[in-house]
Amino acid sequence: MSTPPFTPAPRRRAELLAAGAAAVTVVLWASAFVSIRSAGAAYSPGALALGRLLAGVLALGVICLVRGEGLPPRAAWPGIVMSGLLWFGCYMVVLNWGEQQVDAGTAALVVNIGPILIALLGARLLGDALSPRLLAGMAVSFAGAVAVGLSLSGEGGSSVLGVVLCLLAAAGYAGGVVAQKPALGSASALQATTFGCLVGAVGCLPFAGQLVHEAAAAPVSATLNMLYLGVFPTALAFTTWAYALARTTASRMGATTYAVPALVVLMSWLVLDEVPGPLTLAGGLLCLAGVAVSRSRPRGRTTAPVPEDTARRRPRNQLLDRLRIQFLDRPRSRAPRRA
Repeated sequence: MSTPPFTPAPRRRAELLAAGAAAVTVVLWASAFVSIRSAGAAYSPGALALGRLLAGVLALGVICLVRGEGLPPRAAWPGIVMSGLLWFGCYMVVLNWGEQQVDAGTAALVVNIGPILIALLGARLLGDALSPRLLAGMAVSFAGAVAVGLSLSGEGGSSVLGVVLCLLAAAGYAGGVVAQKPALGSASALQATTFGCLVGAVGCLPFAGQLVHEAAAAPVSATLNMLYLGVFPTALAFTTWAYALARTTASRMGATTYAVPALVVLMSWLVLDEVPGPLTLAGGLLCLAGVAVSRSRPRGRTTAPVPEDTARRRPRNQLLDRLRIQFLDRPRSRAPRRA
């Protein structure tokens, strides 16, 4: 009879589900950049963020009602509120604003320091381990992001304000991810995403007047793109992100997002007919290679296996231990002597 592999089937299945959830997130977030180009022409940064968040809250609210999800536990609320303000609210508004002030290449360069900030904050605040493979993979991916950014530079103007806004967006993204991680210890991925999105929408309510005014004049295609942003890259992608984040470290999840620039290049090629140059293609391949390195594990590194005979004897050993404690290790009391 062959010896089964050490990794149990449930654990392997959980790892595959987490990897699949991360892949869904990356693909949908990459598609968001294509939709933002269309919706951003008719909506201002704050109005676009609010419309996107309201659509996301509506979709997530329906799912919560169908699944019977209640309020998150009290212990999860600080992380949910912080991630909602920093990530769902501040990040979306500031990034939309920053991309109007700088060209696409500069925005890609500055915003992609976010995963590096996540790794540093995760190591400092969450105790995440910065393995050599993770650091090497992030360095390769960042080099790819730099190549993509340089290849896209020159398509528009850049300003100090735009660079500062992109830096704030990267900081808000990193802070939101690190704040969300502890909340997922007591709240489900759906709860953390739904109420984080709600907090972000409440924070963007000052832009409600702009949203109503611009929605009346916006073309149908721009509004449909805004709704798509809310349902798929927000409601679905942020939920799959939270599901995967709950099952790995913030640093590794942050490194995974370096696949986004490569997918954006591919989608722009297929959807917008924007043919990438050699430098852009090389940068995209570097991004994917860095993600593969950061998520890989050293060969031969496995948890210490339990010998098969030991595993078979474990229930019997536990029973013997109980009997020994019950009858042998119990302090003996002497019977009182009779007079």
